[in-house]
Amino acid sequence: MSGTEHVAQSYAFQAEVSELLHLMVRSVYSETEIFLREMISNASDACDKLRYEAIGKPELMSDGGRLVVEIAADKTANSLTIADTGIGMDRQELIDNLGTIARSGTRAFMDRLREAKDGASLIGQFGVGFYSAFMVADKIDVISRRAGSSDTWVWRSSGSGGFEVAQASAAEAAGLVRGTKVVLHLKEDAKRYLEQDEIERVVRTYSDHILFPIELKGADGKVSQVNEASALWQRAKSEIKPEEYKKSYQGLAGAFDEPALTLHYKAEGRLSYAVLLFAPSSRPFDLFGPERKGHIKLYVRRVYITDDAELLPPYLRFVRGVIDSEDLPLNISREMLQNNPQLAQIRKAVSGRFISELSTLAGKDPAAFAKIWDAFGSVLKEGIYEDPERRDQLLALARFASTKEAQLRSLQDYVAALKPGQAEIYYLVGESIERLKANPKLEAARARDIEVLLLTDPVDAFWTSLSLAFEGKPLKSLSQGDVDFGESAPAEGAACAPTPTAVDTAVIIAAIKGVLGERVSEVRASNRLVDSAACLVASGQGPDRELQRLLSLQKHTVGGAKPILEINTSHPLVRGISEAKFSASEDLPDLCELLFDQALILDGDVPEDPASFTKRMNRFVVRGLAPPVRAPGSAG
Repeated sequence: MSGTEHVAQSYAFQAEVSELLHLMVRSVYSETEIFLREMISNASDACDKLRYEAIGKPELMSDGGRLVVEIAADKTANSLTIADTGIGMDRQELIDNLGTIARSGTRAFMDRLREAKDGASLIGQFGVGFYSAFMVADKIDVISRRAGSSDTWVWRSSGSGGFEVAQASAAEAAGLVRGTKVVLHLKEDAKRYLEQDEIERVVRTYSDHILFPIELKGADGKVSQVNEASALWQRAKSEIKPEEYKKSYQGLAGAFDEPALTLHYKAEGRLSYAVLLFAPSSRPFDLFGPERKGHIKLYVRRVYITDDAELLPPYLRFVRGVIDSEDLPLNISREMLQNNPQLAQIRKAVSGRFISELSTLAGKDPAAFAKIWDAFGSVLKEGIYEDPERRDQLLALARFASTKEAQLRSLQDYVAALKPGQAEIYYLVGESIERLKANPKLEAARARDIEVLLLTDPVDAFWTSLSLAFEGKPLKSLSQGDVDFGESAPAEGAACAPTPTAVDTAVIIAAIKGVLGERVSEVRASNRLVDSAACLVASGQGPDRELQRLLSLQKHTVGGAKPILEINTSHPLVRGISEAKFSASEDLPDLCELLFDQALILDGDVPEDPASFTKRMNRFVVRGLAPPVRAPGSAG
């Protein structure tokens, strides 16, 4: 080895890493102990990767001994070392893995971390755990030798500006046959992490579930294992305490909340596998990331394979946990993961079992289920659109706001309270509960005391586009197609406007259609309106009004569907159109335009020509406010 090989090369951090380190170095987070969990988790991953690669290349494990995570404290040097005998890293991997954050959504994470009072709780969730070490260390050395290689490299950084990489000296490489050794030079206020009792406490709190032994070298030189190193999911449920499930969930999910639901069972028969799944009690910040990536780890006979096997459908991506198969081959490839029939059967069975567990919880403990629905209902409803096989189950699980009661309602609740003669389940989709409650399309239903479900999640516009029914009652939008409330009579005391003659209605419709032309597909008298003058609805074929709006925001083409203008023929503004038509008034075009613009505004849109709308409105307002003109010489 020549002398030049030890010369370090300097590199700048990726911009996001620099900003992250700026926050870490200056952090005031209370739970700095999270760094040790993240270091151990990285070491465990390295051991998992080596064990997996060694399936095809057994020689990778021929040297370096067993797979283990080792922790050693040096009070004299004020350093803490976390070492593993895993896969290790070569020079380029050190640069790529420790100099960049190769993950989408980095900006969102940074924003959340900057705003959080205790940002440590976000670190593990986002996979940037290595950098958490800078909360306790002012300098970090990473010495690594990749399995199968003869070269050892060292990565160094003080957490500002950048880092350097050099070939390790003989002293630095001593004793490292393969794997990685992370040396943390601790800050003055982090010296408690050199105490054996404190290290043991943190390991048992966060990393007891790690499958590899975690060994701690004491001040007296003795080495002791400080974790159970057992696969919790392989143990019998009767042997496991709630606190153990909680720790396992927090370790697997990188979370600090408690699981809202735990599903643990073993399947035996044609396929044998163990399942340990958790529903979080709080929503992960990346729940709506475009990848819609799942978080279930796949093991085969306790050997970690991947966390990217899509073991649950995307609408269950909030679920965390492990599935451990006894039957799959250890050397299963990505292509095999996508097409393996055994894995397909496991996906189907586990998905169905988890949804059934949610149904059971909804019946036994509605309050606990309500917490899950509040956090993940908008994601579960994606399954109504995507999963025909489980659509009925998911519809039964769904909870909705409505015009009837303050608490969320199930479709079963709705059907049980149907009015005599009511044959459909009515709903309205929009941006917010407040705007929906003020929507004029509710007026006739409200006058008849008919309950309407109020749907405000963006996904609601999509799953309701399907022709769905519950217990034989079709779901019907109040903003699409014809509405017939059947034999439902107006509630006692509800306003009932006089019905205009057919001649008047025909004249009004013809006048409005003549002014608006092709901007509307049809003008018709409304069964929805009581107090308002007009509203816009979609035809019975094609997308609903809210779905059209969402698709247009995404710049999707929707076939140029024109709305239907429904009018309340008893409203003074509409009657004014009739009178203007009969008297050939110059006000006729303005009245028709105002009617259309009002309907647009009530539907959450903006008039096509806001300036013209304002001028028309001002003309009528000024005319109504103007004092009467008096004849000269008249009495005051």
